[in-house]
Amino acid sequence: MSRIGNKAITIPEGVEISVAEGNEVTVKGPKGTLTRSFSPLMQIEIENGVLAVKRPNEEKHTKQLHGTTRALINAMVEGVHKGFTKQLKIVGIGYRAALSGDKLTLNVGYSHPVEFTVPKDLTVEVPDNTTINVSGIDKQSVGQFAAVVRATKKPEPYGGKGIRYADEKVRRKEGKTAASKK
Repeated sequence: MSRIGNKAITIPEGVEISVAEGNEVTVKGPKGTLTRSFSPLMQIEIENGVLAVKRPNEEKHTKQLHGTTRALINAMVEGVHKGFTKQLKIVGIGYRAALSGDKLTLNVGYSHPVEFTVPKDLTVEVPDNTTINVSGIDKQSVGQFAAVVRATKKPEPYGGKGIRYADEKVRRKEGKTAASKK
């Protein structure tokens, strides 16, 4: 039994959802519009401001689709209503970020600066040179861009230097000690 799939989605004020033929769901809200196609096996129903996803049978494949479909639609509703944000912190002496136009430039200890082109559907802010805020309405693209930026210089466990999520805890390891006396 899919516990996530059975939960109903309450549609917030100011958000419109329409289901077209072929299970194409369009969600419009104050922050924008998202459209996505889902499996024709799922039954997506809207009644009295509540969206429900139902499955036709109890096969393993349809159970998996059930929870996934509901979670994706919920992320679409939350994205157009509130939006998603990931915050990255840069730790290290001389490490910094700069934003000019749609180019994010990172200086993170390499012999050259690393540049990223910000996708059109995302907003990237650099409030100070060690903080990067990635925000948008599509949860997947926000997380993907933040992960690509983080992968430039992952935090290392000895010095703690690198790019990390703001809420990420980096487990620190003890470094080598002087040769032990025998």
